[in-house]
Formats: sequence, structure tokens, C-alpha cells
Amino acid sequence: QLQLVESGGGLVQAGGSLRLSCVASHVSLDYYTIGWFRQTPEKEREGVSRITSNSDMTDYADSVKGRFTISRDNAKNTAYLQMTSLKPEDTGIYYCAAQRYYSGTYYPWEYDYWGQGTQVTVSS
Repeated sequence: QLQLVESGGGLVQAGGSLRLSCVASHVSLDYYTIGWFRQTPEKEREGVSRITSNSDMTDYADSVKGRFTISRDNAKNTAYLQMTSLKPEDTGIYYCAAQRYYSGTYYPWEYDYWGQGTQVTVSS
């Protein structure tokens, strides 16, 4: 069973940066699309970014384009989300998720495995 563990969250001032990591264990990530999602009590879980298994395609939500960069290192079984120019509205719990068969969407039910999440708080 694939297990995902996120890390790298924390408290940062607006304009700051964080890099989130998503480490997989027990199963290779080589064949999985990785998505990053975030959730707040006020909003449903939303897709932030995704990257295909061989990194040939990436996608970003409009709200983070130009500020976030997704990447992966299959040799380390790890995916990353580099977040810069952070805004208070980026605050939330960030989850990574793995999708075995690429769908090109951010529907949560189309992702097979999820991490436990890491809290990102951006102060103004």
C-alpha cells in the first residue's frame, strides 16, 4: 500500500516562501501522477498543482500560477511544492495525493492515495 507523508509546512509572513515535500513509501511513485491540494474550514478541498509521472506535464491553479512550482524526484520517491510570494489566502492544510491513471483533473475522488496533510499559515 502506497503511503504518503507531507512535510515542510509552517508559519510564514506574507511574501515568504516554503517548500513542501511529499515522500512516498512501500510503493514506487514512478507511475503515479502527484497532485497537491489544500483545504480550509471555509472552503472545499481544492487542487493547487499536479505533475505527471515522468514530469512531462504540470498544471497550476490560477491562484498560484507564477508563485508555486511543482517538481518530483522519482529516484527519491518524493514530490515537492515550492511556494513563493505567499499570501494569507494560501493558508490551509496542504495534502499530496497520488493518482495511478492520469485523469487531468483535480477531482479528489480520482486520486488513489493521500497523505495526512501539513499546515501552512501565512500571516499578513
